[in-house]
Amino acid sequence: MASSINSLEAIQKKIDAVKLFLSVSLSIANAHTVDFYTCDVWDQFMAVPPVEVLTEITLNGDHKRAPERYINHGSGTTKKITFGFCDDSKRLVDVAELLEAAYAHSLPGLGVCVGRTELLQSLRHTDNAQPLEEVPAAVVESEEFMNSKKSHEVQAMSEVVASLAQRCRVKQVIDVGSGKGYLCSFLSLQYGLQVYGIDSSSVNTHGAQERNRKLKKYSRAYQRHSKANRTPTVMPPSGQKDIAPGERERGDMVKTSGDAEKEEGKGRRDGEAQTNTTGLTDQNEEDAMTSLTSAILLEDNSLPGLDQSDPASAPEDPFLSALCVGMVEPISPRVPPSELSLEERERRKRENLERKARSWVNSGGMGSGMLYSPLTSYVTAATELKEIIGELEDAVMVGLHTCGDLAPSTLRMFVAKRELLSVCSVGCCYHLLSEEFDPTRQECPSSSVCGFPLSGYLREQSWFCGRNARMSACLALERVAKGQGIQMESLFYRAVLHVILRDHYSSFKSEKRVGNVYSKATSFVDYVWRALRRLELDESKLSDSVIQGYHDTYRPRMVEMEAFNMLKVTLAPCIEGLILLDRLCYLKEQEDVAFSTLVQLFDPLLSPRCYGVVGVKTPGMELSE
Repeated sequence: MASSINSLEAIQKKIDAVKLFLSVSLSIANAHTVDFYTCDVWDQFMAVPPVEVLTEITLNGDHKRAPERYINHGSGTTKKITFGFCDDSKRLVDVAELLEAAYAHSLPGLGVCVGRTELLQSLRHTDNAQPLEEVPAAVVESEEFMNSKKSHEVQAMSEVVASLAQRCRVKQVIDVGSGKGYLCSFLSLQYGLQVYGIDSSSVNTHGAQERNRKLKKYSRAYQRHSKANRTPTVMPPSGQKDIAPGERERGDMVKTSGDAEKEEGKGRRDGEAQTNTTGLTDQNEEDAMTSLTSAILLEDNSLPGLDQSDPASAPEDPFLSALCVGMVEPISPRVPPSELSLEERERRKRENLERKARSWVNSGGMGSGMLYSPLTSYVTAATELKEIIGELEDAVMVGLHTCGDLAPSTLRMFVAKRELLSVCSVGCCYHLLSEEFDPTRQECPSSSVCGFPLSGYLREQSWFCGRNARMSACLALERVAKGQGIQMESLFYRAVLHVILRDHYSSFKSEKRVGNVYSKATSFVDYVWRALRRLELDESKLSDSVIQGYHDTYRPRMVEMEAFNMLKVTLAPCIEGLILLDRLCYLKEQEDVAFSTLVQLFDPLLSPRCYGVVGVKTPGMELSE
């Protein structure tokens, strides 16, 4: 590729284009789904019927129009429209134009990403490139230990990370937010890399260590099985199954691995399921994805006055309860080092050293090519990695589905630490990003370093998206388009409940959220009763007939909500694109970063958060951008 295509100036122009589009359309993404009827959201933003929106989205025509044009309203006057919105009323008047503009301002439409194959070729076809080597004795069948989504992610990303390590001539990899250690184990076993997985949850690092031990055991069994297959064997009589050496051991181990995962708790940040992933079927994942999409659209500060920073105020959060499926993941509670007691810091350091020692002995030392050390620590750009990793050398830093601010922190660490020669970061959970220029300042105190914007270019412009827009960025357009989308009835129930709360409970404020009562409700009436009990409100103010009356009144307008939320899904790639372009721009602003790019690592149907930010600052390295 020509270097001018992805130069700093070119990326800044792409950012300007996306900003211009979002300055017109972002109001849709920031609208509260919960307030859909109480604030008459449809009439506020739409000048077209909902059927027209749904029809255009279904047809998804390829009309080509200018970003600005004029329409005649029949009275002899014309109105200027931009990206489908009337400049005067700020309402949507041309759905087709909005859809075209949304695609044009997404990462695929901007043409700013490289493919994984293209990136691998660039890394391998340079002067310093070394042949990518795998460890034959450590073959790992990843499907045995992960669901299809995680297996796809780990295999695709590990090849890129291994190529970066080869390109930079390093053997160490640091995985930030390593969680259960799938990527770490695969890099260690398959490519012989020395991997340090850092996670703030001790539950995760303990489980990762145990899983890695079992993977090594399986690897040895698989090796014996492979050797046996290379020797002549006598076929068993029909109806009998030949059990190869090590096969029964592998089967028992897989079963044990599933049992162990059930006990490993919740703290997760790199994108896999929190339950027994060895038994998670694709159909279960699709069902959960549908629930997740609806939960994203519901998570809109539904009860004014709620302190969203207080975990105790949300005992049952429908959004966070569904995050394990792959679009976004729940963040583990993290305690900054400054808040830890001296005894706790010493205890963690001692445990890390003991864990590394055990890992070294169990793996047979560096010669075995199977060294993976799970470490427990809360890290930021200011963290001294040598205090966590005593044997720190030049390394590649990676993060697979790092939540919220951890993804930009990973890039800040890469820039700040001389030992880090390359980075490959895939973020998620955009709703958990803190924004420096959010007018409410709820998520980013003035004393802290915020996750967005990251680049000096956007910071100079004081740009912010808003929490609901970042929530919308978590939606998966490709999956919704394939019918794995929105549970519209749950959204409808919640919005009508809000009308009831407004009409009968005045301020409709509560210290608790409604939570995911929809999954337990047998009807709208039952849903409302359950919600009132959850909110601890006076049930004597309502009756079954009154509740049903609200349902019947708003049921014909449910199509409005469906159309509006489909527009939110359509805008999701544009918001995600701006966040990722900001991160790429940040790397391009650094003088010592020789190469940086956005790469599509995964199939978006399997893994909606499919884009990675890659950077290399090896001295003397030049790759065409």
